[in-house]
Amino acid sequence: MDAMSNLVVATVVFYLLSTLGYFGYLYMQREPWQKFGYGLLGAGFVCHTALIAYAFARFGSLPAHNLHQTLVLVGWAVTAFFFVFQYRFKLKVMGIYAAPLAAFVMIISSRLPVEPAQVQAHFRSVWVVFHVVIILIGEAAFAMACGVGILYLLQEHAIKHKKRGFFYRRLPSLELLDSTGYACIVSGFTLLTIGLIGGFLYAKIVWGRFWSGDPKEVWSGIMWLFYAGLLHERLAVGWRGRKSAIMSIIGFVVLLFTFLGVNMLFEGHHGEFTQW
Repeated sequence: MDAMSNLVVATVVFYLLSTLGYFGYLYMQREPWQKFGYGLLGAGFVCHTALIAYAFARFGSLPAHNLHQTLVLVGWAVTAFFFVFQYRFKLKVMGIYAAPLAAFVMIISSRLPVEPAQVQAHFRSVWVVFHVVIILIGEAAFAMACGVGILYLLQEHAIKHKKRGFFYRRLPSLELLDSTGYACIVSGFTLLTIGLIGGFLYAKIVWGRFWSGDPKEVWSGIMWLFYAGLLHERLAVGWRGRKSAIMSIIGFVVLLFTFLGVNMLFEGHHGEFTQW
């Protein structure tokens, strides 16, 4: 195996071992298990970063030329945002969501064709790096909000049915989960907005227009409007708790369709990012 293959294998192994550590922490609630999972996730992230840096040097541009490479970036963004999330909120149990998600994305990526299509000149621009990386980290924030929403619903169910069982004893309060999910959505929306602006500016440079009606652009706009509406309803109407959690999960479904479904069903100049 070449260096890239070795780094992919190392990243996947560390992420899987981290997942085991976080499952151990969820089940036994002992700090060494959390530290074990967190440390292995960090080791996987180092390998993951080295993989992207190696690919960047090899291809001379951001490695996002097919679905394999784009998923590698997605997995990296999920892990990167989780470390920021963990530093800010100290919500250790979220590793049970982030670690297996990163592992799953990398496993799927490893099963796809590796060699990209011919690198286009416009891929070598710093604007592409800015646009893609910022948007992917923003989408990772939305993925984390979805995970928090799932935990919220589990905890709420336990409380409403007065079941002081497995999840009730292991999950944070509803208030903490709600405020954390809101922070993730605000972070994701901010990054998505910045990333889209960067994309519009670069489109003007390359194609001579800010907007071309590309299906990916249309659905990115729909996704932006969805989260804008969610934030508006929370601030103006007072949507919190269960409604916010459910909408976070629905929003992530919209995100997945925008990321994968659009390019499978429609043709556009963003298709090269997720071609097989």
